[in-house]
Amino acid sequence: MAVSEHPMQALSQFLPENSFELVTDYIHRYRVHLTITKKRASVLGDYRHAGMGGNHRISINGNLNRYEFLITLLHELAHLLTFEQYTHTVEAHGRQWKSIYSGLLLDFVQHGIFPADIERELQRSITNPAATANGETELLLVLRKYNKRSKEGMYALAELEEGALFETDNGRVFRKGQRRRKRFECTELQTGNKYSFSPVSEVKKMPAA
Repeated sequence: MAVSEHPMQALSQFLPENSFELVTDYIHRYRVHLTITKKRASVLGDYRHAGMGGNHRISINGNLNRYEFLITLLHELAHLLTFEQYTHTVEAHGRQWKSIYSGLLLDFVQHGIFPADIERELQRSITNPAATANGETELLLVLRKYNKRSKEGMYALAELEEGALFETDNGRVFRKGQRRRKRFECTELQTGNKYSFSPVSEVKKMPAA
């Protein structure tokens, strides 16, 4: 199955220390049906509002490290709280959602749950949170430091030096180029074509030619 439903106590294995009770308080109070899913390429989490007499539904990718899992869950909880207050009358990631999400982040930061490097990046997010995870590049780079290496030689692209060779999941080999605004311009060795990559793209480092 692509998804699994976890009893509340089992949820603790996905969360940082000292955050379980804070999280479950929201889940119980707002009747959240929480689902842990397998890795999804397009999203880290998802929220669906409650129908008539139903539950709010949130799904989070189970492959995330504990800190990224919690931050993603707070992002989706902010959607829930925004819906509770405004229903469909405001933009999904408008100023109302940003205000609520910032408040959630601030509350959890003040409880000392995050390591210092993550906390520093979260303080920047609190002032003007991005609508998507890809908009929080520096935060994601810090969060990915806490990932267990899924495969030997795998890195976030931003960790490689300029000119380094790397291989993507589909076996294509590229040379890392300069950063253009928020993305890196990289050249495919076989074709010479240039492609734009996110700094947090997970790639396999190749030996120098």
